[in-house]
This record gives sequence, C-alpha cells and structure tokens, in this order.
Amino acid sequence: MADRRLQVFYTVARMLSFTKAAETLHMTQPAVTFQVRQLEDHFNTRLFDRTHNRVTLTEAGRKTYEHAEKIFELYTEMENSVKELTGDVSGTLTLGASTTIAEYMLPALLRRFTDKYSDVNLRLKVSNSEGIVSMVENNMIDLGVVEVPVTNKNLMVEVCRIDQLVVVVPPDHPLGERESVKMDELIPYPFICREEGSGTREVIVENMTQLGLDKNSLNICLELGSPESIKGAVEAGMGISILSRATLTKELALKSLKAVSLDPPLERAFSFVRQRQKFRLHAIEELLDFAHSYCEQNPVT
Repeated sequence: MADRRLQVFYTVARMLSFTKAAETLHMTQPAVTFQVRQLEDHFNTRLFDRTHNRVTLTEAGRKTYEHAEKIFELYTEMENSVKELTGDVSGTLTLGASTTIAEYMLPALLRRFTDKYSDVNLRLKVSNSEGIVSMVENNMIDLGVVEVPVTNKNLMVEVCRIDQLVVVVPPDHPLGERESVKMDELIPYPFICREEGSGTREVIVENMTQLGLDKNSLNICLELGSPESIKGAVEAGMGISILSRATLTKELALKSLKAVSLDPPLERAFSFVRQRQKFRLHAIEELLDFAHSYCEQNPVT
C-alpha cells in the first residue's frame, strides 16, 4: 500500500547499498536505481551521494529517511491493528538460522507453524551464527535464530531454549565409558571442530577461557562445516568432538556414537535476534509466541 518509491529508498538508506537493497527486496539493481531516481525527480533533488563506490545520504536524503521511518511505523501499526481485529496472520517472513538450529530445531517448529498459519510464506537462510547476526544487522532477514551471545545493543535478543553441549565419541572410545569428563581431559585426543564463526566453536573457546585453559591447546585435526559431517568423521574414528545433544538423537538410538557430559556442564542459549527498531509485523509476533510455546512443550532431553 505504501509508495513503492519510498519503500525502495528506505531500504537503500538503511543499508547504504543498492546491491544489498536489491537482494532484500528481490529486485534487480537497475530497478532499485530507477525507483530511487523517480523519488529524486519527484523532490527535484538528490537523496544519495554516490562517490568512490560509497553511498551516503544527502541532507535531503536524511530528512526523507526520518519521515519515511515515521510513515512506515504508522503504516505498520495500522496494518497490525486491523489484522488483530480480523485475526488475520499473513505475509512473508525471512528467517535466518545457524546450521545446528536450522537442521535440528526449526523443521518441526516451522512445519507446525505453517500448518496453523497457512497464509504466512516463510523463507529460510542458513549460515553460521556470525553470518546470521550480520544478516539481521543489515536487514537482510526479519528474524534470526542463533546459538551465541549477541553484543549489538541495537538488536533485540530473546532466549527460546537452553541447549546442552556434550562430548561425542565412537562407541569403543575409552571416554565412552565415563559419565562425565573435564574439558582439559580432551586435550590429548584428536579433536574435530566447526569452522571459525560457528556458534558451537565460539562457545567451546569461551568455556576454555573461563576454565583457564589455552584455547589453542585442543589437538584440532579437522575443521568441518556442519554437525552431520562432524558426526560422520567421529563415527569413522578420526577424532572426538563437542556437539549439541539435540543433534545426536538418531546416533544415540542406533548406538553409533556415545555422548559424555562435560564437567562442569556446558550449556548455551538458542536465541531469537531482530532489529530493535524494526517494525513489528503481526506475523513475527505470532511466530515468536508460537516458538516460545513450542520450546516449552518440547524441551531438549
């Protein structure tokens, strides 16, 4: 309903990038440029300075941005008010999730959500936690789900579930007979870890620092990009690892892997993260409420 030229301008102004705005709006870059020029023609002034491959707002652009923000906030309040009266939940949401969450937590949750709200179109982008936070910061996704603490104060963070990390070993490994193991007892063994930027790796490094251990003391023999590849490598006897217990349901049932608790226990929060000032779409609110309820009813065991 809102002026398309203003929507395109607002997206470019938030990201200060025509390329990123085009990706977010699912438009070609020439189409984005055309819409901005149409608005500049309307006001008979430049709204952006484009010099040395940088995009900055002119004074007129800054004024337009301030008013556009108020316009879209009022528009969203109006839309949400009407939808709350009619009970309508619809629209398109773009979610982002770290690999562990996307593979093991979200499928069942999103299936149940779309069964209930069939008019909501969900898009999912998968990256490591660092990448998902960056997508939220750059307004490339509406909502992220990550497994690391978020330090950006401009983002809203809501914990949805506590996850337990455990030591993963082959069935015949000597540590497999233990009920628990200390972090420093893992140092002698070949260790398979996630790539840098992964939430799992970041939590492990932070835990070692808290315990007074050198983060470089682990005998890393492989770096792999997903829990599935790590589980396969551990099953093949290439080393041990630390993974979310939530990723091991099938392997523990088949007894192809063993999980050993850490002493002290190592836990982390799975959290929703979004822009603090981002307009609160009714569909996002419903998804958040649904997810919190789902996590309470389906705790990790």
